[in-house]
Amino acid sequence: MNNIKSSGLADLRTSGLIPYLKKGDKIAITCPAKKLPNPMTDAIALLQSWGLEVVLGDTVEASFHQFAGDDDFRAADMQRFIDDDSIKAIIAARGGYGTVRMIDKVDFSRFAQNPKWLIGFSDITLLHTHLFTNYGAQTIHGQMPVNIPDASKHSIDTLRRALFGEDLSYEFATHDTNKPGEAMGIIVGGNLSLLVASAGSVSDLDYTEKILFIEDVGEYLYSVDRMLRMLDRAGKLKSLSGLVVGGFTDIKDNDIPFGQTVSQIVMDIVKGYNYPVCFDFPAGHIPDNNSLVLGREVGLLVDEKQAKLWFK
Repeated sequence: MNNIKSSGLADLRTSGLIPYLKKGDKIAITCPAKKLPNPMTDAIALLQSWGLEVVLGDTVEASFHQFAGDDDFRAADMQRFIDDDSIKAIIAARGGYGTVRMIDKVDFSRFAQNPKWLIGFSDITLLHTHLFTNYGAQTIHGQMPVNIPDASKHSIDTLRRALFGEDLSYEFATHDTNKPGEAMGIIVGGNLSLLVASAGSVSDLDYTEKILFIEDVGEYLYSVDRMLRMLDRAGKLKSLSGLVVGGFTDIKDNDIPFGQTVSQIVMDIVKGYNYPVCFDFPAGHIPDNNSLVLGREVGLLVDEKQAKLWFK
């Protein structure tokens, strides 16, 4: 079971950054959620081209209904790499659904004593929030092996830069729905559906004075509205330092239109709060899914037409 009060908790929170990767380091690939549809040939070759030794978990070839093995099997695969000090990073092969079914079977006490990078997005948001809330750990919201064949070269390079400790900063075009302003704070977040699913649990975030990043895919407009209003009613949006909205892709509407776009929904909910808001950050379920080091302090500058986000 989870041991969030392990003796190693203070060690991680006072030790600073997780060590960046260097050539020759081992990176493990595991599937904590849905099973893989195809071999990860491109992703393995990419990681090896960066000088990394790739170690494959047992889950990459496993199948149990829609999952990469049953819950115990997936948890054991994650546990293996958490406990192996020679593994310097763990990348989730894909998202889908299933992390919530196995996370409480994993003991993260060794992670607290010997932290390593955790990479992924979508369903992996639950691991991002859990590791930050309970261990103060930084993690990487970025491309996963299943996405590599369709990923933009730029997004792949941002993953390399994040893993190897190179500078990360972004300037991107937005639109006039923005709420201009400047802010600094620790960036947290990920997939909106998973942020809502973690609410009230041991993996829930403290949103106070954070810069929140959100993205999602395949949701109905009314569902986006409902999830954001739930976070707002829970008091999670009023004390942010800033809000960064990424890709909301394949969003659906009902036969009777909802009447607002995603950006209009967002601004209708947070318009009374005094922090900058920007849209169209290039991250999420898109080919140009640029990496974010969650849990790290960032600067955010927003005007009516563009925005800049940089890591401290």
